[in-house]
Amino acid sequence: MVVMADKSVPTSDHIRDIISFVEASPTSYHAVAELTRRLEQAGFQRLEETESWPSVEGRRYVVRDGAVIAWITPEKVTPQLGARIVGSHTDSPSFKLKPNATVTNQGWQQVGMEVYGGGLLNSWLDRDLGLSGRLVTCDGQAHLVRTGPILRISQLAPHLDRTVNDDLKLDRQRHLMPILSVGKPDLDVEDLLCEAAGIKRDELAFHDVFAHLTQSPAVIGPYGEFLASQRMDNLSSVHSSVAAFVDVKPTSDVAVMACFDHEEVGSATRSGACGPFLEDVLVRIAEGFGMTGAAYRAMIAKSSCVSSDAGHGVHPNYVEKFDPANHPLLNEGPLLKINAHQRYATDGVGGALWQRACAAAGVPTQNFVSNNSVPCGSTIGPLTATRLGMLTVDVGVPLMSMHSTRELAGTADLTYLSKALGAYWAGA
Repeated sequence: MVVMADKSVPTSDHIRDIISFVEASPTSYHAVAELTRRLEQAGFQRLEETESWPSVEGRRYVVRDGAVIAWITPEKVTPQLGARIVGSHTDSPSFKLKPNATVTNQGWQQVGMEVYGGGLLNSWLDRDLGLSGRLVTCDGQAHLVRTGPILRISQLAPHLDRTVNDDLKLDRQRHLMPILSVGKPDLDVEDLLCEAAGIKRDELAFHDVFAHLTQSPAVIGPYGEFLASQRMDNLSSVHSSVAAFVDVKPTSDVAVMACFDHEEVGSATRSGACGPFLEDVLVRIAEGFGMTGAAYRAMIAKSSCVSSDAGHGVHPNYVEKFDPANHPLLNEGPLLKINAHQRYATDGVGGALWQRACAAAGVPTQNFVSNNSVPCGSTIGPLTATRLGMLTVDVGVPLMSMHSTRELAGTADLTYLSKALGAYWAGA
């Protein structure tokens, strides 16, 4: 069944909600805080990894740093039990604050930062930037922190670089150090962060702090058909997941929402998709139902995963970069992502699974496959499929300007994705 895209003005409540979600989630740690708030509000109970779990039944969740996994169990467990998993990631390309970050240069106070992930670096220039993340005190406690617009990475004027519009080159160390202030040699950015977090400076042990864009997301276009926003890769998937998940009713399978951290830097961390977090949780869920050994492995064999991560919509100014026959457009439905080299995990069975979910939800879907001369990136999909050995399919909304500080999504696609994920969890 092929579903045609709806050209009408999209429902505004869902878009207002994703704007609220993005504004509450400048970093993975803030995203997890917002996710846990929403899960608690929907009746989910938190479990701690460091404790025994007296019960895994019902609506539960567990947090590991910048990642969260939540699940809903069946009312009755049978030997045919499997898991229906939607995976996404909470991080986005950014700049991470270095230790001893504040330096004075020619009277200016600047902040040393590392490039985090593969961002579109020029999109960070001349933006109003804040700092956010977590401060860890000497007792090991983490404190969320967020500032207003205190930083800027200023470009050199074209009068001083006549070739800038033909050949912009950015040295990551010299050209991407944000300005903090001027004429204040005693100013230290860590003092500002401690003050914002409400802790004393001598209590600070370490930090995981990132730059974030302070400009609010905006609905644009003559019909309100686009959302211009930071962190659409991949809060578009995280929000679509939780918006659907809180309304999921128990089925014959365990419904799982897994939001990982560190996808933009390879996922090889304890809270990333390469790590054991999802496997640890699935093992403990199975053990809670008395399923170990061969019974657990059979449960995994009956399970599936939808890896939801933003993809690319065709760019009218760079058509040659896309496959000639597959031109996905914004607002024409979420992408089914395909790659012969398994950069995406989709195969025929997974593709059919996604088609069923979209048909059940009454939403359109599109294919994305790369131009042979322009290799694609990858996702958590192949990592999950490899680690757990379960059927996995890669999907996501199409974007323009992926990895920019200001990406562009189709407002209809965001609603479509959430509906399709809900249909998948419902058993489609």
